[in-house]
This record gives sequence, structure tokens and C-alpha cells, in this order.
Amino acid sequence: MFNVSKKVELSASSQALVIGLFEGNKLDGIQKEVDDALEGQLTLLLEEGDVSGSFKKVSKLYSMGKTGVKRFYFIGLGKQENFTYRKALSAFGKAVKSLNGDKLDEASFALDTFSSHHLHGQSLAQSLGEAVIMAGYRFEDYKKRKEALHKGLSSVTVYTEEDETDCKAALKTGEAYGHGTNRARTLVNMPGNKLTPTNLAQQAADIAKEYDMDIEILEKEDMERLGMGALLAVNQGSDQPPKMIVMKYQGREKWDNVLSFVGKGLTFDAGGISLKPAKGMEAMKSDMGGSAAVLGAMEAIARTKPKVNVLAVIPSTENLINGSAMKPGDVITSLSGKTIEVNNTDAEGRLILADGITYAKQLGADYLVDLATLTGAVLVALGQTTTGAVSNNDEFYAKLETASEKSGEYVWRFPHHQEYKDMVRTSDVADLNNAPGRNAGSITAGLFLGEFAGDTPWIHLDIAGTAFLQKETEVGPKGGTGVMVRTLANLASNFKA
Repeated sequence: MFNVSKKVELSASSQALVIGLFEGNKLDGIQKEVDDALEGQLTLLLEEGDVSGSFKKVSKLYSMGKTGVKRFYFIGLGKQENFTYRKALSAFGKAVKSLNGDKLDEASFALDTFSSHHLHGQSLAQSLGEAVIMAGYRFEDYKKRKEALHKGLSSVTVYTEEDETDCKAALKTGEAYGHGTNRARTLVNMPGNKLTPTNLAQQAADIAKEYDMDIEILEKEDMERLGMGALLAVNQGSDQPPKMIVMKYQGREKWDNVLSFVGKGLTFDAGGISLKPAKGMEAMKSDMGGSAAVLGAMEAIARTKPKVNVLAVIPSTENLINGSAMKPGDVITSLSGKTIEVNNTDAEGRLILADGITYAKQLGADYLVDLATLTGAVLVALGQTTTGAVSNNDEFYAKLETASEKSGEYVWRFPHHQEYKDMVRTSDVADLNNAPGRNAGSITAGLFLGEFAGDTPWIHLDIAGTAFLQKETEVGPKGGTGVMVRTLANLASNFKA
């Protein structure tokens, strides 16, 4: 899909050339060449404000036969000193959406015009690779159409003075991360009747087969034999059988220093007997966003082949209502042997993750990251821009924070004081309480999971606010976002125990 070349040839035939413009900078290099070829029209339009370097402003100029390039797209980048990876994704995404909106099949990017002191070379190329794939995403929905939809860009030429081999490698990594993100988006966007736990397990099996990874899927009988009482308790209210999905990527000769991702696979959540309000319940198809992020990350990792061992564990079920559904006040015994009083059946994600985390440890996990659309409280605290985090290990969290910064995905760590930990141990009849109250809800939900991580270095990521959006962004449509796929992939690619 991507080609890399050193010099832009304005005389060569091309549908479009995308050029970055920083606010306040003089025209230079290819910008000046285009201005000269258009007989000063670019300078004039800049002076009149029709073209500008304002962040994310897109201006399209036709060459009118004066160059082989038919259209020039100028993308405003804002101040050069403030240009970050996240901003680059937005700018490239805005450009890609404009190109796709014009139904173009191929385009070129003058990559060096997007370069800043903070972002250049391989990082800049990777962000372009990600944006081309992510901004071109469309969910293959269930509508009947008379005409086929435009499939988006199929060929992208990147002009840069950077090393060609390095640039191609970075573009390929970005492409892989983009496809992994889009995989997660599709899973989140699928309705609950199309993505049951059985369907989710099949999706995982298909990914494992495509990328030659090991996979094991535990059935209900296996869970009963092993004693996965927390997952089984949630499943009591559903006619769909639960699944425990285990996938392994082995990038090292020896299976050690295992990095494990545990994703909440709640394919539909009605809340159980603690029933959710009807308004907005249709969005609860997205309650498996944690599992989607894990599967998307595993695809990205398998495509890029880092030298790391990664274990993915996904406990999956529905949380519905029938005569056998778990009830408020029930006491259940988890795989770890710890007992849990169920004060709220709608606090089910932490129950299935408790068994998922314990099982990952039994399979040899040395480092744990769990992901879940876990609490509404995280939206109150952080909105839909930032993922909330809880961790028991500063050094491990610092690695994830670095990975998130490199990905342009915001993460904020919550406090984990002993007083918060004590709140999940307030049951009169069991070791733990699954819902100690509204106060500090995101923190106590995370620390509940920390009870099962124990001393293993662990990070909890609450993506309830960031996994599903009701409006489009520069790099995707409304719906599933695929959040944290790229952060997990970056964590794995640079992971050293």
C-alpha cells in the first residue's frame, strides 16, 4: 500500500499531493516549489486567509494543468513547537478523510513538511501509517445498498529525505497498528445477537489461525471443573454458554517474562437483576471493549513480531436475567478461592475479570494489564478523552505511560491509598464486596481487581469513557474507537522485564 520516494516530482502525474503547513512559518522546500508552479497563488491565498496553518484546516487547490499533480491538499498543523504524535494523527486523519471524501484511490504525502522538533522520522511515518488505515475505517453494517461504497485509498506514496528502509518499516508498523485498531472497532460495533460469547471465541480463533498463534477456548464444563465461580455466577442469567479464551504469542525462544492482557468480554450487559435503565441500553453491546482491545493488540503484535511473550485471556459471557440469574446478596467463590458478596449484579465486569486475572496468573503471567469498560464513574472523573488507570507497580506503570504517550492515547493514574483498598473488604459475610458504593467508584473497582493480581505487577485500564463515542473523530467514525490497541502494541514492542 505504501511506497517511499526521495523527491517530489511535480511534473509526474498524480491525483493528489498532501502538504503540511505550520502556523507562522515561511514557505519552504516543496511548499515554495508548488507556489512557484502555481504562479504565487499559494502566497496570495495565505495572505487572504483562504489557506492557513491553523490546526486541522484543510484547503484544496487545483493545479489547473500547471503541474502533473491534479490537486494539492494543504493541512494546517498549528504551531510547530506544539506538534505532537496525537496532533499528527488528527492532521493526517483529517487529510485522509478529505481524500476519501473526494473518492480518490491514490495520493502522495510530502512527509517532511509535517516534521517538527518533537516529531520526525520513523515516529512521524508511523503516525501516517496508522492514520491512513484508521481514518479510512468504515463498519460493514447490515444495510442494503444499491451501489458499492468507496473503499478508500489503496496506494499512498510518501516523499521524504529520511532513510527509505526505516520509513517503510515505520509505515508498516503503523499499518499493522491501524488494522489492529480497526479489528477492535468492528468487534465493539457488532450487535449482541451477532457477537455472543461463542461468536467472540470464533473471532479469536480466526485471528489465531491467520497469524499462527496458539489458542485454547475453555467451555462451561472446564470452568466448573476448575472452579471459576465468579464467571459462572454472571453467566447464570444467560442462555448463551460462557467462554474463557486464551491466546499466546511467543516471540522469545523460552516462555518466560510473560506479559499478559486480560480483557473483559461481556458481549451484552443488561445489568442482571440490578437492571440498567432502558434508555441507552443498546450501547451495552460495547461492554466487551476490553476484549476487543486485547484481540486488536494481539493482531498488531502478530503482524509486527516483537521479541516478547504475550498471553491474552478473555473471560466472556452475557449479563442478562432469567430464573437462575445471580441475585444481590449472593456469595460466590472465585477461582482464587476468595469469596465475594454480590451487592450489585451490574458490577459484573470485575467478577469475570477476577477469574480471568487468576487464570492468567495460573498460566504463568509475570505482568498483568487488564482492560474493561468497567465503571460509569470513570466518565464522571475523566470524560471521554482519557482512560483511567490503577496500578500496584510504579515501574511497570511507567512503561505503560510511555507507551500511551508514544501512541497519543491519554491515560491518567488514580490513587490507590489503603483507605480505598479497605472499602472493597467491607462485606460482613465474604472476603470482598463487589460494589462498596458510589464514592471513588472507578478506584474501588480497580482495586477490587488488584485483590486478584496480588503481588504480580499489574495495571487496570478503565476504558468505559473512551471505547465507544457518539460522534466521529479525525481518525474514525462514531462507535467503537479501538482505544488502547496501539498502547498495548507499543508496550509489547518495547517490553523488557
